[in-house]
Amino acid sequence: MSAPVRGRSTRVRPANRRPKSPEYRARRRVILRRRLVALLTLLSVIALTYSVFFTPLLGVRHVDVHGSVVLTEDEVRSAAAIELGSPLVRLDLRGIRERVAAVPRIATIEVERQLPGTVRLLIAERVPVGSVKLPDGFHLVDATGKDYAVLPAAAPGVPELVLATPSSADPATRAVVGVVNELPEKLRPDVLQVSATSGADVKLTLTGNRVVKWGSSEDTPRKGAVLMVLLTRPGLYFDVSSPDLATVS
Repeated sequence: MSAPVRGRSTRVRPANRRPKSPEYRARRRVILRRRLVALLTLLSVIALTYSVFFTPLLGVRHVDVHGSVVLTEDEVRSAAAIELGSPLVRLDLRGIRERVAAVPRIATIEVERQLPGTVRLLIAERVPVGSVKLPDGFHLVDATGKDYAVLPAAAPGVPELVLATPSSADPATRAVVGVVNELPEKLRPDVLQVSATSGADVKLTLTGNRVVKWGSSEDTPRKGAVLMVLLTRPGLYFDVSSPDLATVS
């Protein structure tokens, strides 16, 4: 029995692979193309997201202010403290609202984003229902009882409010404001002064030296209607604190 020849490989060589068919190569190209498109799409999304969130591409270019009357637009922009160029989508809208709302004259504030780079500030300023004369000037009080501004002269078109400490937390202020807010429109031009020292002793001073004892702010619409009837009668003192037992003298 002959010995095997040394140095000669006994491994069986695989047969030559069959050439790929045109259909296979076409499918392969489609798969590669789809993978490339998916990769490019992913890279585009990443680049766009980065540009939107972390670059000035969609940054703030304009801050528009709407609704200002006494305040200037620059005063409102300064309070908002929005840095130009800041990514629009990352703005802290709540923080902007809080900063603007801290301005005493501003009653309400809304913040809106507008692509590609505008922020809109929609404000409503407080409207005085009266002014309180204090040593440092005339304090404006709005419909909520808030003391929000001081002027050197009385506010035109509204009555003087006689209050010791105007504040939305003060019972006398709340009572006075509650009455003024619900006075009949026909009566308003005749009201010169509204005063109170507590929540239950509101008094009105009208033109012609007429005085009205109002009492609390409860039942103000009814008291107003009764007073309008009483004012058709001669007299200088009117008591509508109990509208069912109103008197004139």
